[in-house]
Amino acid sequence: MLRVILAVSLLGSGAALAVPGQSDWLLLTAPCAVACLFLLLRRAPHSRKTEERVIIDGSNVMHWADGAPSLDPVRAVVAEVSRRGLTPGVIFDANVGYKIGDRYQDDQELARKLGLPEAQVLVVPKGTPADDYILRAARDMGATVVSNDRYRDWQRTYPEVVSDEVLLRGSFREGRLHLKEGGRRPRDDARSGGK
Repeated sequence: MLRVILAVSLLGSGAALAVPGQSDWLLLTAPCAVACLFLLLRRAPHSRKTEERVIIDGSNVMHWADGAPSLDPVRAVVAEVSRRGLTPGVIFDANVGYKIGDRYQDDQELARKLGLPEAQVLVVPKGTPADDYILRAARDMGATVVSNDRYRDWQRTYPEVVSDEVLLRGSFREGRLHLKEGGRRPRDDARSGGK
């Protein structure tokens, strides 16, 4: 049911952007989509070690290796954050399929290519910047964002994006992923029962 609500919210967001005079619907559809993504990621199978979430800016990370768009850097980041005991979620711009192939590719297809459950991959609606979805999901879930984007256009709405506690940067050098240590620390209140 959550996937249906997510799909309807994404379609509604796309329609709100495409139909003149209907942009106010975005105030309803965008938060619904983010909430569904949050709930789907929360329901994803995970152990106690993977309760901390990481949102991967797929459209940014896919350019890390040599500048040419590829899912290989995204796969490497997914593997590394998983190795660190974190649960990855990947969010892409709508045009990702055209950048890595010759057609639109949806959540299901990209999830399969990344080896992730569909609930952990989101392709935002056409005409909608993924940045807002990424930063809202990070805020709502208390997640780290893996990206080299500085999100300057979003710093007023999401002032925490300038913090090294939120952004985790990386690169590829000599064919190897270099992902900085850092990001959000596990919350003490989660381990100590709120004390």
